[in-house]
Amino acid sequence: MNENPADIKSSSGTRIDWVDSSCRLLQATRAEFADTQPFSNLTIGMSIHLEPKTAALILTLHQGGAKIIATGNLNSTQPETVAYLKDRGITVVGHQTKDANVHSAFLDQIVASQPDLLLDNGGDLFIRYIDHPYEGLIGGTEETTSGRMRLAPLREQIQKPVLVINDSPIKQFAENHHAVGQSTVESIMRFTNRVTNGRRVTVIGYGSTGKGVAAHFRNAFSVVTVVDTNPVATLQANLDGFLTPERTHALATADLIITATGARNVLTADDLAYLKDEVVLANVGHFPQEIDVAGIEASGQIENIVAYDDEIVTWQLKDERRVHLLARGHMVNLAGPRPLGNSIESMDLGFTLQARCLEAVARGDVGPQHCVVPVPPEIDAQVAISYLELVRAPN
Repeated sequence: MNENPADIKSSSGTRIDWVDSSCRLLQATRAEFADTQPFSNLTIGMSIHLEPKTAALILTLHQGGAKIIATGNLNSTQPETVAYLKDRGITVVGHQTKDANVHSAFLDQIVASQPDLLLDNGGDLFIRYIDHPYEGLIGGTEETTSGRMRLAPLREQIQKPVLVINDSPIKQFAENHHAVGQSTVESIMRFTNRVTNGRRVTVIGYGSTGKGVAAHFRNAFSVVTVVDTNPVATLQANLDGFLTPERTHALATADLIITATGARNVLTADDLAYLKDEVVLANVGHFPQEIDVAGIEASGQIENIVAYDDEIVTWQLKDERRVHLLARGHMVNLAGPRPLGNSIESMDLGFTLQARCLEAVARGDVGPQHCVVPVPPEIDAQVAISYLELVRAPN
């Protein structure tokens, strides 16, 4: 017998509620942390992309007893997420900004609060800790390859446990390879509304992120070329079936160029001479310095700049070629129109790694000898088993 529609209850929720309810692994971890309270009387200072999936992580840490003081990353902070977190008692510093100096001041405030644990995303917080050390820091985590590259030479100055999430094999294949590749294709199509079919795409960098970007554009019927400074990585790309010509040829034939290296100044004003008319440039690396936007605009080679809606900029060169830049070189999958970032499932895995690593640091399971090192294998195994139990469970 059908129920009377008038008897059916109805309610509404935000997109953040949808994402949070879909993070099944974090939900299970949150329920456990509510009992175990691994962060009781501890403050976690963090710099991370403030978007719906990070809200799920923050609420999980908060449920585990942590006081949270958080700020976003450059240009990726979503105001709706900030409001959502503040409504739930989370301290959020700052707002969405593209101004590096303004963002730097937000980061300074996080470290000035002298948190017990740091959740870093690019090395910004630990660099500031080195400059302004304080008693009481237990250690923390670093999310990215870019951050690991900055912090690894500074181990002697940090001398605290810092677990690098991006060096986990789970993070490498689940998020970097599969999810970033998928979200990059999705975001660039949303930016440009142009086809991928038959387009020549050059991916610079063949680490786990570059591999995923290259594979997903191939799946989207693009002709994909890979450039990497490491000859072994270039060989792997070649054996994986991608074109691997010399760098200048790869640039000159591309309709779309994507940087995915974690390094600075990957594309500079010197490269403008090689670019074809109507080429599109995008970056998926953490920092917005892979494409040297300031250097290119100051090079004297640009006649006119047209800024379109949705963070698309066109450089009209003096020889009349047009070069299009997405999101001014910021992470393309977390910028522009309706930025969704990576898939919920991939971030559920990655952020559960974050939660478990911070738990290990808080409990003293790791020490100074674990300074800027990969996630311990036992934590990788714990997260993998927990996820498999969820997906194997009968409906």
